[in-house]
Amino acid sequence: MKRPDHDDRTEPACSIARTLEVVGDKWTLLILREAALANVTRFADFKDRLGVAPDILSARLGTLVDAGVMTKQPYREPGSRTRFSYHLTPAGEELRLILAALQQWGDENRPRAVGPSVVRRSADLGRPVRVAFVDDTDTTVPTDAVKFIRTASYPS
Repeated sequence: MKRPDHDDRTEPACSIARTLEVVGDKWTLLILREAALANVTRFADFKDRLGVAPDILSARLGTLVDAGVMTKQPYREPGSRTRFSYHLTPAGEELRLILAALQQWGDENRPRAVGPSVVRRSADLGRPVRVAFVDDTDTTVPTDAVKFIRTASYPS
């Protein structure tokens, strides 16, 4: 789906490059991790859990809101000023797959001696799950059997 503010002449042709413009930063990925895996929504909770400077956190949350990955919602606790919470949009929820792929890669290629800090399990049966390529018939395809083929729209 093409965004109304989208201009093919000014944005990178590569989907990976366009995605990295939004999520290609350590702090952004860690914010997404906390939102997706721990249901963190409040600025102060992100700051405390991540140890990130407030100005960096504010900038990264702003980028995620501007990109449609998170929404900003006001809330007010009794006796306090209005503050904002940040919630994943459907596009943000889809990034759980990227987070899981990064986690899986890290577990396999940069393992900790004590084992992983988080494991992935199916919600219904609690069975281990992994990130994989799946074709249009729902068949898992080994990573080394997948080709990335440039299309005519990819610049030379």
